[in-house]
Amino acid sequence: MDNWWVIALIVLGIIIVGGLVWLGISRSGGGPKATPERSRRSGGAGDSDTGNTTPVDQPATEDTRPRAAVVVNPTKFDDNNTDKPRAEIASICAAHGWAEPLWLETTEEDPGYGQAREALGQGVDLVCALGGDGTVRTVGSAMVDSGVPMGLLPAGTGNLLARNLSLPVSSLSQGTKVALTGVDTAIDTGTLRLRRPLGEPDEGDAAPQVDPDTIEEHPPTPGHGEGEVEEHVFLVMAGLGFDAEVMANVPGKLKKRVGWAAYVVTGLKGLKGRQFKVDVIIDEGGTRLHRRVRSVMVGNVGKLQGGVNLVPQAKADDGILDLVLLSPEGLVGWGAVVTRLVTRSSRGHQRVDYYTARTLEVSADAPVQIQLDGDTLGEATAMSVAVNPGSLIVRRPAN
Repeated sequence: MDNWWVIALIVLGIIIVGGLVWLGISRSGGGPKATPERSRRSGGAGDSDTGNTTPVDQPATEDTRPRAAVVVNPTKFDDNNTDKPRAEIASICAAHGWAEPLWLETTEEDPGYGQAREALGQGVDLVCALGGDGTVRTVGSAMVDSGVPMGLLPAGTGNLLARNLSLPVSSLSQGTKVALTGVDTAIDTGTLRLRRPLGEPDEGDAAPQVDPDTIEEHPPTPGHGEGEVEEHVFLVMAGLGFDAEVMANVPGKLKKRVGWAAYVVTGLKGLKGRQFKVDVIIDEGGTRLHRRVRSVMVGNVGKLQGGVNLVPQAKADDGILDLVLLSPEGLVGWGAVVTRLVTRSSRGHQRVDYYTARTLEVSADAPVQIQLDGDTLGEATAMSVAVNPGSLIVRRPAN
Protein backbone atom coordinates (compact mmCIF):
# COMPACT_ATOMS: atom_id res chain seq x y z
CA MET A 1 0.00 0.00 0.00
CA ASP A 2 1.54 3.32 -1.01
CA ASN A 3 1.49 6.53 1.05
CA TRP A 4 -1.71 7.84 -0.50
CA TRP A 5 -3.72 4.95 0.85
CA VAL A 6 -2.19 5.30 4.29
CA ILE A 7 -3.24 8.94 4.33
CA ALA A 8 -6.68 8.09 2.96
CA LEU A 9 -7.32 5.50 5.65
CA ILE A 10 -6.20 7.86 8.41
CA VAL A 11 -8.47 10.61 7.10
CA LEU A 12 -11.23 8.08 6.71
CA GLY A 13 -10.88 6.96 10.30
CA ILE A 14 -11.05 10.49 11.62
CA ILE A 15 -13.66 11.95 9.28
CA ILE A 16 -16.01 9.17 8.25
CA VAL A 17 -15.95 7.15 11.46
CA GLY A 18 -14.86 9.60 14.12
CA GLY A 19 -17.31 12.18 12.84
CA LEU A 20 -20.36 10.04 12.24
CA VAL A 21 -20.22 8.04 15.44
CA TRP A 22 -20.42 11.04 17.70
CA LEU A 23 -23.90 11.81 16.56
CA GLY A 24 -22.91 9.92 20.13
CA ILE A 25 -28.09 16.49 13.36
CA SER A 26 -36.18 32.67 14.76
CA ARG A 27 -38.47 34.48 16.58
CA SER A 28 -37.04 37.24 18.76
CA GLY A 29 -37.32 36.40 22.42
CA GLY A 30 -35.03 39.00 23.97
CA GLY A 31 -35.59 37.86 27.50
CA PRO A 32 -37.72 35.40 29.39
CA LYS A 33 -41.46 35.61 28.85
CA ALA A 34 -44.19 34.37 31.11
CA THR A 35 -46.82 32.19 29.46
CA PRO A 36 -50.50 31.87 30.42
CA GLU A 37 -49.89 28.23 31.36
CA ARG A 38 -47.04 29.07 33.68
CA SER A 39 -47.93 28.12 37.25
CA ARG A 40 -47.34 30.81 39.83
CA ARG A 41 -44.94 29.80 42.55
CA SER A 42 -45.04 31.03 46.10
CA GLY A 43 -42.53 30.96 48.91
CA GLY A 44 -44.97 29.01 51.04
CA ALA A 45 -44.56 25.69 52.75
CA GLY A 46 -45.42 23.76 49.60
CA ASP A 47 -42.31 24.87 47.67
CA SER A 48 -40.41 21.59 47.83
CA ASP A 49 -37.79 22.60 45.26
CA THR A 50 -36.24 25.37 47.33
CA GLY A 51 -37.06 24.13 50.81
CA ASN A 52 -38.31 27.62 51.79
CA THR A 53 -41.06 27.91 54.37
CA THR A 54 -43.22 30.86 55.34
CA PRO A 55 -44.63 31.35 58.87
CA VAL A 56 -48.32 30.50 58.89
CA ASP A 57 -49.23 33.95 60.19
CA GLN A 58 -47.64 35.68 57.19
CA PRO A 59 -49.18 35.71 53.69
CA ALA A 60 -47.26 33.83 51.01
CA THR A 61 -45.38 36.02 48.56
CA GLU A 62 -45.99 35.22 44.93
CA ASP A 63 -42.79 34.61 43.00
CA THR A 64 -43.24 36.18 39.58
CA ARG A 65 -39.70 35.60 38.41
CA PRO A 66 -39.26 33.44 35.31
CA ARG A 67 -38.20 29.88 35.95
CA ALA A 68 -36.20 27.35 33.97
CA ALA A 69 -36.18 23.58 34.20
CA VAL A 70 -32.99 21.56 33.75
CA VAL A 71 -33.28 17.99 32.51
CA VAL A 72 -29.90 16.48 33.36
CA ASN A 73 -28.29 13.16 32.54
CA PRO A 74 -26.36 12.37 35.74
CA THR A 75 -24.16 9.77 34.03
CA LYS A 76 -22.25 12.61 32.36
CA PHE A 77 -20.74 13.57 35.73
CA ASP A 78 -18.26 11.78 37.98
CA ASP A 79 -20.02 9.32 40.27
CA ASN A 80 -23.35 10.66 38.94
CA ASN A 81 -22.85 13.63 41.28
CA THR A 82 -24.66 16.70 39.90
CA ASP A 83 -24.25 18.97 42.96
CA LYS A 84 -21.61 21.19 41.33
CA PRO A 85 -23.42 21.91 38.01
CA ARG A 86 -26.70 22.34 39.89
CA ALA A 87 -25.21 24.97 42.19
CA GLU A 88 -23.51 26.73 39.26
CA ILE A 89 -26.71 26.93 37.21
CA ALA A 90 -28.78 28.08 40.20
CA SER A 91 -26.25 30.86 40.89
CA ILE A 92 -26.38 32.09 37.28
CA CYS A 93 -30.18 32.01 37.30
CA ALA A 94 -30.29 34.12 40.47
CA ALA A 95 -27.79 36.61 39.02
CA HIS A 96 -30.06 37.10 35.98
CA GLY A 97 -33.28 37.48 37.96
CA TRP A 98 -34.59 33.96 37.47
CA ALA A 99 -36.05 31.72 40.16
CA GLU A 100 -34.24 28.60 41.30
CA PRO A 101 -34.50 26.11 38.46
CA LEU A 102 -36.58 22.97 38.52
CA TRP A 103 -34.04 20.11 38.54
CA LEU A 104 -35.06 16.82 36.91
CA GLU A 105 -32.65 13.90 36.42
CA THR A 106 -33.01 11.30 33.70
CA THR A 107 -33.15 7.59 34.42
CA GLU A 108 -32.37 4.46 32.46
CA GLU A 109 -36.10 3.90 32.03
CA ASP A 110 -36.84 7.50 31.02
CA PRO A 111 -33.90 9.29 29.34
CA GLY A 112 -35.59 12.70 29.31
CA TYR A 113 -38.99 12.65 27.61
CA GLY A 114 -41.07 12.31 30.76
CA GLN A 115 -38.98 14.87 32.62
CA ALA A 116 -39.39 17.43 29.82
CA ARG A 117 -43.16 16.85 29.75
CA GLU A 118 -43.28 17.28 33.53
CA ALA A 119 -41.43 20.58 33.24
CA LEU A 120 -43.84 21.83 30.58
CA GLY A 121 -46.74 20.76 32.76
CA GLN A 122 -45.40 22.94 35.59
CA GLY A 123 -45.45 25.97 33.29
CA VAL A 124 -41.76 26.76 33.21
CA ASP A 125 -40.49 29.45 30.84
CA LEU A 126 -37.49 27.49 29.55
CA VAL A 127 -36.41 23.84 29.44
CA CYS A 128 -32.67 23.11 29.29
CA ALA A 129 -31.10 19.81 28.31
CA LEU A 130 -27.88 19.05 30.20
CA GLY A 131 -26.36 15.92 28.71
CA GLY A 132 -25.15 14.39 25.47
CA ASP A 133 -26.74 14.28 22.04
CA GLY A 134 -29.14 11.55 23.15
CA THR A 135 -30.47 13.66 26.02
CA VAL A 136 -30.86 16.67 23.72
CA ARG A 137 -32.80 14.59 21.20
CA THR A 138 -35.10 13.07 23.80
CA VAL A 139 -35.86 16.38 25.53
CA GLY A 140 -36.32 18.11 22.17
CA SER A 141 -38.77 15.45 20.98
CA ALA A 142 -40.96 16.20 24.02
CA MET A 143 -40.91 19.92 23.26
CA VAL A 144 -41.86 19.88 19.59
CA ASP A 145 -44.68 22.38 18.93
CA SER A 146 -44.84 23.36 22.62
CA GLY A 147 -43.82 26.98 21.96
CA VAL A 148 -41.53 26.88 25.02
CA PRO A 149 -37.85 27.56 24.24
CA MET A 150 -35.16 24.96 24.77
CA GLY A 151 -31.67 25.70 26.09
CA LEU A 152 -28.67 23.52 25.22
CA LEU A 153 -26.19 23.10 28.05
CA PRO A 154 -22.92 21.27 27.22
CA ALA A 155 -22.15 18.04 29.04
CA GLY A 156 -21.56 15.40 26.38
CA THR A 157 -18.69 14.96 23.95
CA GLY A 158 -20.52 15.55 20.69
CA ASN A 159 -22.94 18.43 21.41
CA LEU A 160 -23.67 18.33 17.69
CA LEU A 161 -26.83 20.43 17.63
CA ALA A 162 -25.10 23.08 19.74
CA ARG A 163 -22.11 23.08 17.39
CA ASN A 164 -24.34 23.52 14.35
CA LEU A 165 -26.16 26.42 16.02
CA SER A 166 -22.92 28.12 17.15
CA LEU A 167 -23.74 27.63 20.83
CA PRO A 168 -21.14 27.22 23.61
CA VAL A 169 -19.92 23.62 23.85
CA SER A 170 -17.09 23.89 26.38
CA SER A 171 -18.48 26.18 29.10
CA LEU A 172 -21.52 25.38 31.22
CA SER A 173 -21.70 28.94 32.53
CA GLN A 174 -21.67 30.44 29.03
CA GLY A 175 -24.24 27.94 27.84
CA THR A 176 -26.51 28.79 30.76
CA LYS A 177 -26.20 32.54 30.13
CA VAL A 178 -27.16 32.08 26.47
CA ALA A 179 -30.14 29.95 27.50
CA LEU A 180 -31.37 32.64 29.90
CA THR A 181 -30.65 35.76 27.82
CA GLY A 182 -30.55 34.63 24.19
CA VAL A 183 -33.10 35.00 21.42
CA ASP A 184 -35.71 32.43 20.44
CA THR A 185 -35.06 30.78 17.09
CA ALA A 186 -37.37 28.28 15.41
CA ILE A 187 -35.58 25.28 13.89
CA ASP A 188 -36.80 22.21 12.05
CA THR A 189 -37.03 18.69 13.41
CA GLY A 190 -37.45 15.39 11.63
CA THR A 191 -39.96 12.63 12.31
CA LEU A 192 -38.82 9.13 11.45
CA ARG A 193 -41.10 6.10 11.24
CA LEU A 194 -39.21 2.82 11.05
CA ARG A 195 -40.34 -0.72 10.46
CA ARG A 196 -38.84 -3.56 12.42
CA PRO A 197 -38.07 -6.83 10.64
CA LEU A 198 -40.49 -9.70 11.14
CA GLY A 199 -39.39 -12.67 13.19
CA GLU A 200 -37.75 -15.68 11.66
CA PRO A 201 -40.19 -17.51 9.32
CA ASP A 202 -41.36 -21.00 10.21
CA GLU A 203 -40.07 -23.96 8.25
CA GLY A 204 -41.78 -24.12 4.91
CA ASP A 205 -42.58 -20.39 4.99
CA ALA A 206 -39.24 -19.17 3.66
CA ALA A 207 -39.37 -16.15 1.37
CA PRO A 208 -39.04 -16.92 -2.36
CA GLN A 209 -35.55 -16.64 -3.79
CA VAL A 210 -34.89 -13.49 -5.81
CA ASP A 211 -32.11 -13.04 -8.31
CA PRO A 212 -30.05 -10.15 -6.82
CA ASP A 213 -29.20 -8.93 -10.30
CA THR A 214 -32.87 -8.15 -10.98
CA ILE A 215 -33.41 -6.01 -7.90
CA GLU A 216 -32.92 -2.80 -9.89
CA GLU A 217 -35.84 -3.68 -12.16
CA HIS A 218 -38.01 -4.97 -9.30
CA PRO A 219 -37.16 -2.85 -6.25
CA PRO A 220 -38.69 -3.53 -2.84
CA THR A 221 -41.85 -1.65 -1.92
CA PRO A 222 -41.46 0.57 1.18
CA GLY A 223 -43.27 -0.91 4.18
CA HIS A 224 -44.33 -4.08 2.38
CA GLY A 225 -44.30 -7.31 4.36
CA GLU A 226 -42.55 -5.82 7.36
CA GLY A 227 -43.20 -5.74 11.08
CA GLU A 228 -43.90 -3.29 13.87
CA VAL A 229 -43.80 0.46 13.17
CA GLU A 230 -42.13 2.91 15.57
CA GLU A 231 -42.01 6.70 15.46
CA HIS A 232 -39.12 8.86 16.66
CA VAL A 233 -38.07 12.51 16.45
CA PHE A 234 -34.51 13.55 15.60
CA LEU A 235 -32.76 16.92 15.62
CA VAL A 236 -29.42 16.24 13.94
CA MET A 237 -29.22 13.19 11.70
CA ALA A 238 -30.62 9.72 11.10
CA GLY A 239 -28.40 7.01 9.64
CA LEU A 240 -29.04 3.61 8.11
CA GLY A 241 -26.10 1.28 7.53
CA PHE A 242 -22.38 1.80 8.15
CA ASP A 243 -22.45 4.58 10.76
CA ALA A 244 -25.12 2.81 12.82
CA GLU A 245 -23.23 -0.48 12.58
CA VAL A 246 -20.10 1.12 13.99
CA MET A 247 -21.97 2.56 16.96
CA ALA A 248 -23.73 -0.74 17.63
CA ASN A 249 -20.63 -2.91 17.39
CA VAL A 250 -18.04 -1.04 19.47
CA PRO A 251 -16.92 -3.36 22.31
CA GLY A 252 -17.69 -1.82 25.69
CA LYS A 253 -14.31 -2.72 27.19
CA LEU A 254 -12.42 -1.25 24.24
CA LYS A 255 -14.47 1.97 24.40
CA LYS A 256 -13.77 2.30 28.12
CA ARG A 257 -10.05 1.75 27.59
CA VAL A 258 -9.31 3.94 24.55
CA GLY A 259 -12.36 6.24 24.32
CA TRP A 260 -13.47 7.55 20.91
CA ALA A 261 -10.58 5.72 19.20
CA ALA A 262 -12.59 2.52 19.72
CA TYR A 263 -15.01 3.75 17.08
CA VAL A 264 -12.16 4.27 14.63
CA VAL A 265 -10.92 0.74 15.20
CA THR A 266 -14.38 -0.72 14.75
CA GLY A 267 -15.05 1.46 11.71
CA LEU A 268 -11.87 0.40 9.95
CA LYS A 269 -12.77 -3.22 10.54
CA GLY A 270 -16.18 -2.57 8.99
CA LEU A 271 -14.94 -0.99 5.75
CA LYS A 272 -15.40 -4.24 3.90
CA GLY A 273 -18.89 -4.79 5.26
CA ARG A 274 -21.64 -5.67 2.85
CA GLN A 275 -23.53 -3.14 0.81
CA PHE A 276 -27.30 -3.32 0.72
CA LYS A 277 -29.85 -2.33 -1.87
CA VAL A 278 -32.41 0.38 -1.23
CA ASP A 279 -35.44 1.83 -2.92
CA VAL A 280 -35.68 5.56 -2.19
CA ILE A 281 -38.64 7.82 -2.93
CA ILE A 282 -37.96 11.55 -2.50
CA ASP A 283 -41.13 13.54 -1.82
CA GLU A 284 -44.51 12.14 -2.76
CA GLY A 285 -44.55 11.34 -6.45
CA GLY A 286 -41.02 12.69 -6.82
CA THR A 287 -37.61 11.21 -7.61
CA ARG A 288 -37.24 7.46 -7.24
CA LEU A 289 -33.81 5.87 -6.76
CA HIS A 290 -32.66 2.25 -6.75
CA ARG A 291 -29.15 2.00 -5.35
CA ARG A 292 -26.62 -0.31 -3.80
CA VAL A 293 -25.24 1.62 -0.81
CA ARG A 294 -23.18 1.29 2.35
CA SER A 295 -24.93 4.06 4.25
CA VAL A 296 -28.02 6.29 3.98
CA MET A 297 -28.04 9.46 6.08
CA VAL A 298 -30.74 12.09 6.48
CA GLY A 299 -29.56 15.33 8.07
CA ASN A 300 -31.33 18.33 9.53
CA VAL A 301 -27.87 19.88 10.00
CA GLY A 302 -24.59 18.86 8.44
CA LYS A 303 -21.63 19.59 10.74
CA LEU A 304 -20.11 16.63 12.55
CA GLN A 305 -17.44 16.17 15.21
CA GLY A 306 -14.12 17.87 14.50
CA GLY A 307 -15.70 20.50 12.27
CA VAL A 308 -16.28 18.03 9.43
CA ASN A 309 -19.17 19.27 7.31
CA LEU A 310 -20.86 16.22 5.85
CA VAL A 311 -23.64 18.32 4.32
CA PRO A 312 -22.29 21.87 3.75
CA GLN A 313 -25.61 23.16 2.39
CA ALA A 314 -27.73 21.91 5.31
CA LYS A 315 -29.50 24.50 7.48
CA ALA A 316 -31.48 23.88 10.63
CA ASP A 317 -34.28 26.26 9.64
CA ASP A 318 -34.69 25.84 5.86
CA GLY A 319 -37.74 23.54 6.00
CA ILE A 320 -35.99 20.68 4.20
CA LEU A 321 -33.87 17.65 5.04
CA ASP A 322 -30.67 16.64 3.28
CA LEU A 323 -30.15 13.08 2.04
CA VAL A 324 -26.66 11.59 1.65
CA LEU A 325 -26.00 8.25 -0.05
CA LEU A 326 -22.58 6.67 0.44
CA SER A 327 -21.82 3.99 -2.14
CA PRO A 328 -18.15 2.93 -1.87
CA GLU A 329 -16.91 -0.32 -3.37
CA GLY A 330 -13.77 -1.57 -1.65
CA LEU A 331 -10.82 0.56 -0.62
CA VAL A 332 -10.85 2.47 -3.91
CA GLY A 333 -14.44 3.45 -3.28
CA TRP A 334 -13.75 4.51 0.30
CA GLY A 335 -10.78 6.56 -0.94
CA ALA A 336 -13.15 8.34 -3.33
CA VAL A 337 -15.59 9.00 -0.48
CA VAL A 338 -12.82 10.50 1.66
CA THR A 339 -11.61 12.66 -1.23
CA ARG A 340 -15.14 13.84 -1.97
CA LEU A 341 -15.82 14.79 1.65
CA VAL A 342 -12.46 16.47 2.24
CA THR A 343 -12.36 18.45 -1.02
CA ARG A 344 -16.14 18.78 -1.49
CA SER A 345 -15.40 18.07 -5.12
CA SER A 346 -17.94 16.68 -7.57
CA ARG A 347 -15.21 15.23 -9.76
CA GLY A 348 -14.07 11.63 -9.76
CA HIS A 349 -16.02 8.62 -8.54
CA GLN A 350 -19.66 9.37 -7.79
CA ARG A 351 -19.73 7.62 -4.42
CA VAL A 352 -21.34 10.43 -2.43
CA ASP A 353 -24.68 11.72 -3.67
CA TYR A 354 -26.74 14.55 -2.19
CA TYR A 355 -30.47 15.21 -2.45
CA THR A 356 -32.98 17.37 -0.56
CA ALA A 357 -36.42 16.28 0.55
CA ARG A 358 -39.41 17.21 2.66
CA THR A 359 -40.51 13.59 2.84
CA LEU A 360 -38.53 10.46 2.20
CA GLU A 361 -39.19 6.72 1.93
CA VAL A 362 -36.35 4.21 2.17
CA SER A 363 -36.74 0.44 1.96
CA ALA A 364 -33.82 -1.98 2.30
CA ASP A 365 -33.52 -5.49 0.91
CA ALA A 366 -32.52 -6.81 4.36
CA PRO A 367 -32.58 -5.63 7.99
CA VAL A 368 -30.01 -2.87 8.56
CA GLN A 369 -28.77 -1.08 11.68
CA ILE A 370 -30.25 2.40 12.27
CA GLN A 371 -29.27 5.35 14.50
CA LEU A 372 -30.77 8.70 15.47
CA ASP A 373 -28.51 11.49 16.70
CA GLY A 374 -25.99 8.86 17.76
CA ASP A 375 -28.46 6.55 19.55
CA THR A 376 -28.62 3.07 18.04
CA LEU A 377 -32.13 1.69 17.61
CA GLY A 378 -31.37 -1.82 16.40
CA GLU A 379 -32.33 -3.11 12.96
CA ALA A 380 -34.96 -1.81 10.57
CA THR A 381 -36.11 -2.81 7.10
CA ALA A 382 -37.72 0.46 6.05
CA MET A 383 -37.99 4.06 7.20
CA SER A 384 -40.02 7.09 6.25
CA VAL A 385 -38.88 10.59 7.20
CA ALA A 386 -40.69 13.93 7.19
CA VAL A 387 -39.50 17.41 8.12
CA ASN A 388 -41.37 19.44 10.73
CA PRO A 389 -40.58 23.06 9.77
CA GLY A 390 -39.97 25.48 12.64
CA SER A 391 -41.31 23.04 15.21
CA LEU A 392 -38.72 23.56 17.97
CA ILE A 393 -37.74 26.85 19.63
CA VAL A 394 -34.08 27.03 20.66
CA ARG A 395 -32.28 29.79 22.55
CA ARG A 396 -29.33 31.19 20.58
CA PRO A 397 -26.87 34.03 21.29
CA ALA A 398 -28.41 37.48 21.01
CA ASN A 399 -25.58 38.90 18.89
